[in-house]
Amino acid sequence: MSVIREQDAVAHQLHGATFSSFVAPSSGSSELCAWRLEVAPATTGVPHRVNREEVLLVLTGELTATVDGVGTVVRSGDVVFVPAGASFALDNTSGAAATAWVTTTVGLEALLADGSSISPPWVR
Repeated sequence: MSVIREQDAVAHQLHGATFSSFVAPSSGSSELCAWRLEVAPATTGVPHRVNREEVLLVLTGELTATVDGVGTVVRSGDVVFVPAGASFALDNTSGAAATAWVTTTVGLEALLADGSSISPPWVR
């Protein structure tokens, strides 16, 4: 059994959020990626289209998840499922940080509205 300690997670900053990578190919995984996402207060997410399914479990706070144009407020304990090919954005309009645990499969890429794509380091 492999254990990744919180202090060993690799943190990445992007678009007002912190992605703390726990499981990825860079840490020995061949199939799964998992990270803790922290979204700063008053953050508007960047809409993007994902090529892999994602699952987000809200740990703390309140977020607005928009999947294929439908926005829903999610709170601690709620899960957001983002289908492969869906457009997705995550906003934090509250005055407090919010966190979520995110899982996906290796190879996740995000296509932005301007046509550029991101292969995030926390999934490589």
